[in-house]
Amino acid sequence: MKDTKKICKVALVQAAPVMFDKAACLDKALKLIKETTENKPDLIVFPELFIPGYPYGMNFGFSVGNRQEDGREDWWSYCKNSILVPGEETEALAAAAREAGTYLSIGVSERDRWNGTLYNSNLIFSPEGKLVSAHRKLKPTGSERLVWGDADRGYFPVVDTPFGVMGSLICWESYMPLARVALYEKGVSIYISPNTNDNEEWQSTIRHIAIEGKCFFINSDMYFTKDMYPRDMQRPDDINWLPEKVCRGGSCIIDPYGHYETEPLWDEEGIIYASLDLEKVPKSRMEFDPCGHYSRPDVLRLTVDDK
Repeated sequence: MKDTKKICKVALVQAAPVMFDKAACLDKALKLIKETTENKPDLIVFPELFIPGYPYGMNFGFSVGNRQEDGREDWWSYCKNSILVPGEETEALAAAAREAGTYLSIGVSERDRWNGTLYNSNLIFSPEGKLVSAHRKLKPTGSERLVWGDADRGYFPVVDTPFGVMGSLICWESYMPLARVALYEKGVSIYISPNTNDNEEWQSTIRHIAIEGKCFFINSDMYFTKDMYPRDMQRPDDINWLPEKVCRGGSCIIDPYGHYETEPLWDEEGIIYASLDLEKVPKSRMEFDPCGHYSRPDVLRLTVDDK
């Protein structure tokens, strides 16, 4: 591994989006970025689909072989509030990253420029204000496939930073063993996971991945409640069954030994600050390096069609 800076200061934002309102989500993100700057972070991380929110529980009027027009209207509202990449929202986020002098990771619903498909995407901006990574989720999970398409590019982009290689997998992509290996093979030291997983089992998963990959795992979850959904939904009954706290959060950082660098944050918005000792990464690989001395490329090989 190449030499890196020893310490990476992280600001991990657990916050509620302003559901289905891209302008308000962007404004909130910019204010939160500015709030972190007095701590001078090297990396700021936001959750999955922070712009314009995760439509948990909604079915948009779909059932097998059938669809409802009022659901189409709710989908259109979400579609209009998804963003182009690049576009005016990414320009504003890039400018904020440049002003703060930090890397910035944020989840968005991306609207394709040329067709009608949406993508669940994670963007990373550099301290110079450039969009350096745009990763589209490989396979939307379950009924997410009604909203977002499979990635057609941006499969496993990584960013070579002064703190080591940084990359992301979105939510249940991290359950895909070969997708994880694709990141490990690129030398990822900081594994960013924007997600909406507030269950106990997920905490076990992320600790395992940190040990397996010998990397820092940044678990970026969101907190939001049922009363945050749009008031003008055409199908409000879709969400009546939801608990008052739809997603409890649980954002945290795991070190390369599988220990909590920061404990999970539950049931509230907040910003988690941590100083990551990047020397832990090569030290943890002394006896186990998943794509180095502990691998058997003569026996096992991964072929990646990486666009």
